[in-house]
Amino acid sequence: MRTRKAALAGVLCAGLSLALTACGGTAEDPDAGTNGVGKLEAAKIQDKARGAARDASSVHLSGSVVSQGRTYKLDMRLKRDGGTGRVASDASTFELLRVGDELYLKAPAAFWSRGDKGDGAAAAGKLEKKYVKVPTADPAYQQLKGFTDKDVLLDGLIALHGKLARGEHGTVGGDRTIRVNGAGGSGGTLDVSLTGTPYPLRVQRAGGAGQLELSEWGKDFALTAPAKPDVVDYGKRIPSGEGASLPGPSK
Repeated sequence: MRTRKAALAGVLCAGLSLALTACGGTAEDPDAGTNGVGKLEAAKIQDKARGAARDASSVHLSGSVVSQGRTYKLDMRLKRDGGTGRVASDASTFELLRVGDELYLKAPAAFWSRGDKGDGAAAAGKLEKKYVKVPTADPAYQQLKGFTDKDVLLDGLIALHGKLARGEHGTVGGDRTIRVNGAGGSGGTLDVSLTGTPYPLRVQRAGGAGQLELSEWGKDFALTAPAKPDVVDYGKRIPSGEGASLPGPSK
């Protein structure tokens, strides 16, 4: 009888070894079947994610960024040579399109009028359905371009602060991930894909300065300049009163 009980216990342990560590088995390896970055040191995981982001031809970025007390909601598709999408804040909402060095801004009449009445409001109404070309010499150009510059934007967003530590395994959008924490999480967190290329999939910025999700890595999309009849070109500088104080991420 004792022999039969021992044999039965052995069969149960063998059958449940993946779930019952008390039977002498080992816990399932969370990195089994992954790209292996989950076993690296935290700094190396961040480096892998940054390198993958730089090498990618495109990305879809969505979420919020807090800069100098203002929250921007971003929904941008970015490529090496430009980008397109929407930027919204409590003060304004506008669309951006950049093809190479050509940068265009599209916004509702309220954005252009800034409380103007009469002729100013009428002029703003005419711009509502137009793409206004932002001159490279205009002070707003570099600020607005930053929203559409894949490498510049991602390098700044992926940066964590403080001592880095490897965090928990998890999932983002159904993809298995490994988390990297900066300063115990107060310096930001970065979730990196454990499937295929180690792309960054989610960023929580230090100090509660926003959260962004990164998806559709390497997925191509159309990026073409608007038709000439849809463009307003002021030349070297947007006239005062019509965009001289265009918002940007550093304002």
